[in-house]
Amino acid sequence: MNFDRSGVDALMEITKRPELVFVHGQGSWLEDHNGKRYLDFIQGWAVNSLGHCPPEVVKAIDEQAGQLINPSPAFYNRPSMELAKRLTGASCFDRIFFANSGAEANEGAIKLARKFGRVRRNGAYKIITFDHSFHGRTLATMSASGKPGWDTIFAPQVEGFPKADLNDIDSVRALIDAQTVAIMLEPVQGEAGVIPATVEFMQALRKLADEHGLLLIVDEVQTGMGRCGKLFAYELSEVTPDIMTLGKGIGGGVPLAALCAREEVSVFDHGDQGGTYNGNPLMTAAGVAVFDALTAPGFMDAVNDRADQLSEGLLALSRKWGMKGERGNGLLRALMLDRDDGPAIVDAARDWAPEGMLLNAPRPSLLRFMPALNVTADEVDTMLARLDEVITHVRRG
Repeated sequence: MNFDRSGVDALMEITKRPELVFVHGQGSWLEDHNGKRYLDFIQGWAVNSLGHCPPEVVKAIDEQAGQLINPSPAFYNRPSMELAKRLTGASCFDRIFFANSGAEANEGAIKLARKFGRVRRNGAYKIITFDHSFHGRTLATMSASGKPGWDTIFAPQVEGFPKADLNDIDSVRALIDAQTVAIMLEPVQGEAGVIPATVEFMQALRKLADEHGLLLIVDEVQTGMGRCGKLFAYELSEVTPDIMTLGKGIGGGVPLAALCAREEVSVFDHGDQGGTYNGNPLMTAAGVAVFDALTAPGFMDAVNDRADQLSEGLLALSRKWGMKGERGNGLLRALMLDRDDGPAIVDAARDWAPEGMLLNAPRPSLLRFMPALNVTADEVDTMLARLDEVITHVRRG
């Protein structure tokens, strides 16, 4: 079937898309308008934590849609209360504000930190972030991000986000002044190429923040909800953050995010924060289903087994092809290539074989892997074998 371009011109042009339309998904597999199947190791950029159309999420949405969709965030609803109770019970946080996207949750974290600075730290407002970080696409979160070039796209930036170097505690210390209120980072920089903050660095950040009375904010939009082998990535370094943001995997594919804070940091007054759709029962019911699946006995053990399998397989490919190794935590991993043919590998994986495969190259010399957290051992083996074939096709013509 030819690609039907009707409707394409009605969509705003924001990214280059291949000429295919996905029409069905189940687990780790997608199917396009021609019936071609694709093994998906992107999963909406770590969004589909349980794969495509997971039965427990479909069931939760179906049942909730027949009861109550959105009564307004001016009223309580049961699914939001249930999910908030689960998140606080499983973390070091006491209060939850639900949002619709990771960027919105991060925007809320910035607002909360600045409000904290106004009422507790003599108006301090600066938040130290990191080069090559990614916190979202609002004006404030783009300003907080350290992605090259983002300081000029929609200039002028929102002021107050000095940039330090990840895993260099002295670079953070040098930026602290009387106007500093917080330090904000991703425990693993995803868009930068899956670069983990070391345990030593995370612990040093907590100590430094305590010495200066600063807040420690972890952006776990990509790393949270089991992605890194723990329910939350901050647990890997045994630190206690003051604020955490969640997104992507928390909803298993639906628009849901969360701003989490400790009680003493929760200084919003009524009217400071809100949102028309925030915490609606339809989305939070999906979030409850995802949370219960991730915290079921044995689930995280399986995530770590698959993470070890993926890591070992990528290392074997690296040795075979003379690449530069692999890195990451849990099922957020990267293969470091020895040349800038990542985009060519991504295109060939999708288009070349009778059954396609979806991969991601956030940098030309790197491939990123974000499979469903319930990906099977056979699916990991299949991906590794096909990746070897694709690399052979690209590099040997």
